[in-house]
Amino acid sequence: MNIAFDAKRAYHNNTGLGQYSRTLIRLLASAFPQHEYFLYNPRKSAAYQLEGRNMHEMRPKGIPSSLFPSAWRSNWVKSDLKKHKINLYHGLSHEIPLGIENTGIPSIVTIHDLIHEKFPEQYTAIDVKIYSKKFRNACDNATRIIAISRQTKQDIMEIYKIPSSKIDICYQSCFQEFGQNFSEQTKDEVRSKFGLPKKFFLSVGSIIERKNLLNVCKAMFLLRQVVDIPLVVIGDGGKYKQKVQDFIRQHDLDNRVIFLSEKFPVTDTLRWSNIELPVIYQLATAMIYPSYYEGFGLPVLEALQSSLPVITSNVSCLPEAGGDAAYYVNPNSAEEIAEGMRLIYTDPELVDIMVDKGYRYASEFSLDRYGSRVMDIYKQVWK
Repeated sequence: MNIAFDAKRAYHNNTGLGQYSRTLIRLLASAFPQHEYFLYNPRKSAAYQLEGRNMHEMRPKGIPSSLFPSAWRSNWVKSDLKKHKINLYHGLSHEIPLGIENTGIPSIVTIHDLIHEKFPEQYTAIDVKIYSKKFRNACDNATRIIAISRQTKQDIMEIYKIPSSKIDICYQSCFQEFGQNFSEQTKDEVRSKFGLPKKFFLSVGSIIERKNLLNVCKAMFLLRQVVDIPLVVIGDGGKYKQKVQDFIRQHDLDNRVIFLSEKFPVTDTLRWSNIELPVIYQLATAMIYPSYYEGFGLPVLEALQSSLPVITSNVSCLPEAGGDAAYYVNPNSAEEIAEGMRLIYTDPELVDIMVDKGYRYASEFSLDRYGSRVMDIYKQVWK
């Protein structure tokens, strides 16, 4: 089978969409080497490379495609799909080429979340309009839809009125390095490189309102005389990050909240080796992830795989990601977040129970299961 991917985010995106794309492409190419994988990338990338005997990067050629790569990706790529005898096209992040349903090439689209529909106030009006048009087109015209959680499937059904029978839930997995046992020497080297304290809480993700870092910092303030370890933040942001930093300054928390991505800028952070980020997880005391809404919440699974206790929200899809292993809180309550942090810091027996449950639950999201599930969907679509 010749399988095509919209690989823009695989080559250029440094957040969850990029990681999802890279993980899935590499996994399928390795686990199912009998197929050929065509990666349609609108422009050359200096950030990420995807290489393998059966992986083929395809970029726009000639005029006008090379002059208008966005139009090529969203529409004109159809002629290349036909030329390369593509059997199936997978839009990895909410989009498929306009009119692909008229080419005879079956298509799948992955929908990660409908944040722009649920929280439109966090976007500009024009962005909401553009995203809604793209997402609706993909959901209406794709042969099948992959939703990355039950929550996302429910949102697609409710907001876009897509029948349940067209949507497959396919939980993602994470890099196997998160479950690797690293030596003390490796841990010491990573701790030294990034200047990490001996103990710390960890927050990973874009610093935006939905991720709720402000309430985590409020919890740190409530714990200032009880728990004497800092919070390490991996991620960056704009206006909301400034709001968080204003709170930190006003409440004298400068030495208790460490923005690691300021010391190691995002462009460098995202080129960390596949070992360094998993090691940081394993050095931490707990992952703090009280997001208001997620499509899945990959850092929760990464933390469980890393034998790291997790504090996360009792809303959206987070209970799907954390199962019976996480400590759940109301994301609106800094007090509940603080209590979870205090308990994990002071109760080693609770930590042992959470770690054991977490590792067992994370095993249900293995790469083997994930890859097989996606390939099964491909085979159902391409008959």
